[in-house]
Amino acid sequence: MSPVDVTAMLRQWSDGDAAAAAQLAPVVYAELRRVAHRYLRHERPDHTLRSAELVHEAYLRLVDLKQARWQDRAHFFAVSGQIMRRILVDHARARLREKRGAGATLVALNEAIDLPEQRSFEVIALDDALEGLAKLDPQQSRVVELRFFAGLSVEETAEALGVSRATVNRDWVTARAWLLRELSRR
Repeated sequence: MSPVDVTAMLRQWSDGDAAAAAQLAPVVYAELRRVAHRYLRHERPDHTLRSAELVHEAYLRLVDLKQARWQDRAHFFAVSGQIMRRILVDHARARLREKRGAGATLVALNEAIDLPEQRSFEVIALDDALEGLAKLDPQQSRVVELRFFAGLSVEETAEALGVSRATVNRDWVTARAWLLRELSRR
C-alpha cells in the first residue's frame, strides 16, 4: 500500500472510522514489527520482550490515543517509535526494580552512532542522555527519536519535522556525536 493510502487511512482513523483502523492494522503491522525487531536486536540475548509483544503493546497504546490527529505515515511511525522506546525504558526500569539495581537492559548503539561493536549501553542511560539532549536541543533529540527509534529515513524525518534534509543530516551528525560523548562518560 502506498504512503498516500496509509496517510488517508490514518486520517480516517483520526476521524473515528473504526473500519479504517481495522484495515490499517495489517498494513502497518509488518513495518512496526521491523522497527521492533531492530530495537530488540540491540537488547541482551535473554531479553524477555519479543518483537511481536513489543508491537502488540505499542499498538494497544496507539489505539488508546483517542485524541491523535495523524498527519501522515511518518507522523504515525514517529509516535510508534516513541511509544516503543517508552515501553523498553519502562521494561528496563521494572527489571532494575525487580533485581534491586542489577541486570539492566542493554542496547547496542553501534549502528546508530557508529560505536565499536563490543560496546553497549543501558537503555535507561540512553533515555537519560536523550532527555538531556532534548533540554539542549529539542530538534536534535527528535531527529534521533525519528531516525533511530522510529526508523524513519532522512526524507521522512525532514517531512515530519518540517525542515530540510540538510538540517536533518546536520542534526543527526551533531546529535550522534553528543550522545557518544555523553554515553561514554557513564
